Amino acid sequence: MPQRHSKNNNDLAFFTYDERKKLGYGTQKERLGKDSIKPFDFCCICLQPVIDPLCCLKGHLFCKECIFECLLAQKKDIKRKVAMFNLQQKQDQEEELEKRTLERERQLDAFDHQNSSAVPHQQGTQLTDGRQTFHGANSVRVTAYEEEALRTMKAFWLPSATPEAQERVQAPSTDTCCPQGNEKLRLKDLFPIIFTDVPHQEKKEVDIDGVKYLCPSCSVTFTNTLTLVAVSSCGHVFCKKCADQFVAQDKSCLACNKVCKSKQLVVLEKGGTGFAGHDDKLEATTFKHVGSGTGMGLSRPTTRL
Repeated sequence: MPQRHSKNNNDLAFFTYDERKKLGYGTQKERLGKDSIKPFDFCCICLQPVIDPLCCLKGHLFCKECIFECLLAQKKDIKRKVAMFNLQQKQDQEEELEKRTLERERQLDAFDHQNSSAVPHQQGTQLTDGRQTFHGANSVRVTAYEEEALRTMKAFWLPSATPEAQERVQAPSTDTCCPQGNEKLRLKDLFPIIFTDVPHQEKKEVDIDGVKYLCPSCSVTFTNTLTLVAVSSCGHVFCKKCADQFVAQDKSCLACNKVCKSKQLVVLEKGGTGFAGHDDKLEATTFKHVGSGTGMGLSRPTTRL
């Protein structure tokens, strides 16, 4: 059976649908796999399984060492920025004081010159008929400060004499922030997380899937498909179903019987990376269009739906 004419016709002035499809023209879609999603028990900084896990009030998990190093680095950076800002403020005050001193000295010199002269000081040169001289349309009265500025003015057409704009330092914030959510984060806002391990006799059955933790209430193994809730008062982690039905109603932890309030239930964030977020449409798309004269598809940056 002969092939379709549209697939063999290559003498047209435009691309056919089949030719565009072969070149990859249009929107290409691909569903993200498991490797593109961060597991729920991984650190948001090092992207490795958490060691001595700590959690913020927004539900972001960190290793104890990672978050301490991050907050310490932020404090050092804040201290450096504050020192630069204070130095800039001090320099501005000194420059303002120097300008006021020069202006005061100029006024005193003008007053002294006018009073010590026998002839009153007259501005501008006058002719015999009383008319003032005209030096051109751009002739203006220049103050001593402007004359000094004109003498020291940089020549913008010479690379060696081009003036450089002084970089202004803005007043820095003195608050440390969460590296994942960029909200204000203090060290005392972090609380430890306690996962309930899978019993030893059941580990052999679940080691294939890599499941290590379960809910202490209903014994459901934790995966990325479940929404997890942590109790900030004690750190125990439950599935959302048990947290809503039992912990929130009884106002006590089911694992240690410690009293807790509804506002102390923190939903753990999971799955978020720089490329994909949990509970979003996990589908990467890229648009390709045919380049002029090359016959190759040019790709735009990948966007997330």
